[in-house]
Amino acid sequence: MAEIDNLIIEHLKGLRSDLQTMRTEMHSEFRDVKQRLASVETSIVAAKHESADIRGDHVRQQVSIDSLLERIQRLERRLELS
Repeated sequence: MAEIDNLIIEHLKGLRSDLQTMRTEMHSEFRDVKQRLASVETSIVAAKHESADIRGDHVRQQVSIDSLLERIQRLERRLELS
């Protein structure tokens, strides 16, 4: 009976060791996944900033175009070209 108990204890120790190894590997994998997720989040934030900058450029260009159009219309009225 003692031999069976010892055999069971040895198997349990082996299982405990395997479980600890799996935990260590999982923690390493989770760390890698977290780093990759942070990288993706950083890229998304950068893309949003770039998109906002592009929109700002578009607005500035539209303001300039509107200003030029207004000046042209004034010139046409002065010169009675319309």
